[in-house]
Amino acid sequence: MAVDVLRAFAEEVGDARRGPVCAVGGRTQWGIGGPASQGAREVRAPAGVVSFEPAEMTVRVRAATTVADLDDVLAEAGQAVALPPWPSATVGGVLAVGRSGVLRLGYGPVRDTLLEARVVTADGRLVKAGGPTVKNVSGYDLCRLLVGSLGTLGFIAEVVLRTRPLPAARGWFAGVADPFVLHRELHGPTALLWDGTTTWLCLEGHPDDVEAQASRASLDPVDGPPPLPSHRRSLPPGELRGLQGRFVAEVGVGVVHEHHPVAPPPLDPPVAELHRRVRTAFDPTGRLNPGRRPELR
Repeated sequence: MAVDVLRAFAEEVGDARRGPVCAVGGRTQWGIGGPASQGAREVRAPAGVVSFEPAEMTVRVRAATTVADLDDVLAEAGQAVALPPWPSATVGGVLAVGRSGVLRLGYGPVRDTLLEARVVTADGRLVKAGGPTVKNVSGYDLCRLLVGSLGTLGFIAEVVLRTRPLPAARGWFAGVADPFVLHRELHGPTALLWDGTTTWLCLEGHPDDVEAQASRASLDPVDGPPPLPSHRRSLPPGELRGLQGRFVAEVGVGVVHEHHPVAPPPLDPPVAELHRRVRTAFDPTGRLNPGRRPELR
């Protein structure tokens, strides 16, 4: 039955007679990489948690499942996935966009969460990449290529994700402190945000450890991170100290959230050509998410 649902989705995508096709999730990051071309037929992947193996710390879930719904299932066993729980965001959409949340410093990038993917190709085939274990790759790691591709190489239908234990304690703290010193001196902060004046720190772990680290940082408890401006770009982490204007920077990661968009630097011609060749190899006729540009995300 599960395979039949995926095959039905593959047939819907692969019907070339109906022209270009666009995969739709929760539309929480819809503008990233530019809009899909007008007239592209919209399709949605199947949803639902297929299986959860708490002892193995893996979960098999279909792409249209929201991250919030998945976290509710995993929480019953004291686990979660390291995907940002943006309201209405789907598992497949978060992976296709490839943007991590503000806890990336401690959790790592979202691509590290993906172990296996079942993907629909431009010609309607259902293919598998990766495997349901941590050490599963021999040869090219296609899963990493899919994350952040905005659905231009294939539509994610079902994935196996690694899970992580819910922390015994989590706390947000804020105040005036040098975030670069805290990044160097604290043990494993989960997030460090800085707007040029105020530093926000997230700590997770045993309650005693969280309390000790917070005391060392000399910051006050707060409810959570600050509101993030809507535009973002990436810089080498070492260049954050020289930022000017209004921003919130993720120290140790290099992501900067700003109120006004900043044009991305032009791609070097060899990089642009590589993008073109990879996309053409996976989708020769340009059917999948036409108009979306992963290089701009």
